[in-house]
Amino acid sequence: MQKKRILLLEDDVTLNDTITEYLEEQGYDVDSVENGEDAIDKIYEKSYDLLLLDVKVPQISGFDLLKQVREKGNTTPAIFITSLDSIDDLSEGYESGCDDYIRKPFALKELSMRMTTILKRDFFHTNNEKLKIDNNIEYDIDGNILYVDGKEVTLNKKESKLLKLFLQNQNQILSHERIYDAVWDYDENASEASLRTYIKNLRKVLGKEKIVSIKKQGYKFTQS
Repeated sequence: MQKKRILLLEDDVTLNDTITEYLEEQGYDVDSVENGEDAIDKIYEKSYDLLLLDVKVPQISGFDLLKQVREKGNTTPAIFITSLDSIDDLSEGYESGCDDYIRKPFALKELSMRMTTILKRDFFHTNNEKLKIDNNIEYDIDGNILYVDGKEVTLNKKESKLLKLFLQNQNQILSHERIYDAVWDYDENASEASLRTYIKNLRKVLGKEKIVSIKKQGYKFTQS
């Protein structure tokens, strides 16, 4: 099973090291940075399962950073880690698109519990039972069912897993390895040829322009 990828933005070097070490011991794959610019670069370079963002950091604040990535369509869940504790700060944090907010100082176990709760969800920042993909195409989040013109479209197990992965990571480049880990079981042998076939089948239903091949990197599901 693939490790969950975490981006940690924290400018306190000691706290950064402490959180990173703890989360890695918990089985997470952690990228840690100390300023907002580096965090933005990482988010655009890689796909993460969760963002842990300090607010008062150099170059770009955590609030502004999250607003920026949300405007670009990134729905990766985010937890703010901060010493700010006013109601106005809390309100600004949630308005910028965060999923949770933990105040310093905090117990590492509490952070881990909050992360686990959030990572159990399948979809983020949508209150709808059906996710609109195109004018005539919808995805039933609870039932994992694709509808075209109101009619259910049959997908095989791996095509369904692949579509769900794309919808959870819209406008983000997914590497072949990330797709293999998510779509194939641990005891199965993934193949590029099979992946191309599943991509081709999904394009027939969704439209060729929805799934873009990124040379030497992977695929990206585009949602305008």
